[in-house]
Amino acid sequence: MSVVSSTTVLSNFASIGQLAVLRHLFGVVCMPTEVFAEIEDAQHEGYPFFADIEQQTYPLVETGWLHLISLDETELRLAATLSAGLHRGERSCIAIALQRNWLMLTDDRAARAEARLRQARFSGSIGCLVLAVERGLIPLAQANGWLEAMIAQGYYAPLTDLSLLINRGPA
Repeated sequence: MSVVSSTTVLSNFASIGQLAVLRHLFGVVCMPTEVFAEIEDAQHEGYPFFADIEQQTYPLVETGWLHLISLDETELRLAATLSAGLHRGERSCIAIALQRNWLMLTDDRAARAEARLRQARFSGSIGCLVLAVERGLIPLAQANGWLEAMIAQGYYAPLTDLSLLINRGPA
């Protein structure tokens, strides 16, 4: 499954030192150059958790698992039609998700509303934590601890316990 991420999900996982979870879940995570520009701005504003992101970004590093991508002409035109209230990174992610039929990762409320309206597939930090538990990458208690840490870093989450979201299979 191909995945494109906005800054919000990358930021939430980076802020708690767990960006690699996204690598374990998806292998490669793509980010539009507009998202990378937002991350560079965050670095200049003093957000230390993005300090080594270049060492994980292809083509800056040949082995990078975060892949920089650009919008094609169709995606550029589509992005221009999206809500002006969205940041350029979110508009780019939605356009890519729609045109390429990729999963978009975002926690931005307005971006999720636009994605829902346009019928783009999306998930966010909570969805990634749930997926990590369901795939056996981390135990539920650890996922809840990471969610708590994200919230402490400023992430607004609609819940604090992931147990109700975990697919436990047939009873």
